[in-house]
Amino acid sequence: MVVYLDDEVLIWLLSCHLQYSFTYGGCIMQYKFYVDGEWRYDEHQSWVTSEYGLVNTLLFPMDANCNPTMGSELHANMELDNEHFRRVVSPTISEADVQASRHRISVFLSTQTAYELLPKSGKVVALDVDLPVKQAFHILYEQGVPMAPLWDFSRGQFVGVLSALDFILILRELGNHGSNLTEEELDTHTIAAWKEGKAYLNRQFDGHGRAVTRQLIHAGPFDNLKEVALKILRNDVCTVPIIHSSSDDGSFPQLLHLASLSGILKCIFRYFRHVSGSLSVLQLPICSIPLGTWVPKIGESNGRPLAMLRPSASLSAALNLLIHAQVSSIPIVDDNDSLVDIYCRSDITALAKDRVYTHINLNEMTIHQALQLGQDSFYPYELRSQRCQMCLRSDSLFKVMERFANPGVRQVIIVEAGSKRVEGIVTLSDIFRFLLG
Repeated sequence: MVVYLDDEVLIWLLSCHLQYSFTYGGCIMQYKFYVDGEWRYDEHQSWVTSEYGLVNTLLFPMDANCNPTMGSELHANMELDNEHFRRVVSPTISEADVQASRHRISVFLSTQTAYELLPKSGKVVALDVDLPVKQAFHILYEQGVPMAPLWDFSRGQFVGVLSALDFILILRELGNHGSNLTEEELDTHTIAAWKEGKAYLNRQFDGHGRAVTRQLIHAGPFDNLKEVALKILRNDVCTVPIIHSSSDDGSFPQLLHLASLSGILKCIFRYFRHVSGSLSVLQLPICSIPLGTWVPKIGESNGRPLAMLRPSASLSAALNLLIHAQVSSIPIVDDNDSLVDIYCRSDITALAKDRVYTHINLNEMTIHQALQLGQDSFYPYELRSQRCQMCLRSDSLFKVMERFANPGVRQVIIVEAGSKRVEGIVTLSDIFRFLLG
């Protein structure tokens, strides 16, 4: 049965059954709202998990047309206020069902290999460690990639990764009056020299007091996807190069692909999208599970404070926050905390355009100005239209995972319906830590 209200709100009456609960009884109607082309439910009203997903419910007083039956299909508490009573319903998903769902996903990932991530066609950008830093970041910008593996010709190996975070750290060094690194030196300062200097800055030394750079985290094409995902999470990296060598000693390695949590999530989504209803954990609203970073008193936070900035904040403030808060992106909000844009680590490469970074002051340039620089940039792997993917706190985990299936999406911002006031943020790492935890 379909009913139109005021030609704007469409209510879908899914079913009618009978209910006794404490001293109240009557007919229970289940319904959803059709808004902006999507079926939704209102988390501020009573709701329940049914065969149709998450739906709102209405209790009608018992009359002659409702023939009550004993028992209850819903577990509810009844509360009275000064005007009416409100039903508070909890999802009927048990902890055992949640664990069973996570186990199925874990088993699936254990049976799939990294080879499944390889595209039919594509390119992988790698950089020589003897390349000047300045040239390297121009390449990242021109190729539209946020990072690239590093090749050491003398050793015949891939030895590390150059990322947008390196560019952020270099810009901060350039802005530091006490730094030994100058803009002119970037023309000759090699990636290898920067990595060694970075190791000194991070106090990474061996037993003889020599700087030791971080070892490359990589995987083989026949490693299973669960192992690849756990490598990314445990080492706090955004990608893992897939490297293959036909020799037992690992000589003559071939770089096949850059594996990421995004690619692994797409495998999960493709496999389970038509049977998602059988995975109870995917039907849970994200506000009910320990997932993501939230403003206080809204969702179950992962313990980190939610970092947000105004468009008028300095670029220096944004870069410092990315480093110290150890986040990959920051929601940019207006005075009402409504979402305006998002600033990501990879946005820093836009400063390579026309060598903007050579004549800016990080303390004077605003985030708004920095984002304007990237608006005309073309990122083949990160479409600007996908930058601000949003969801509601009432959206199911499956719906949030759908957002991540879009190209270039690395985080989804949780907003309040209507006002777009930021309530939290969910990253790919959050999703996998919950699913594989």
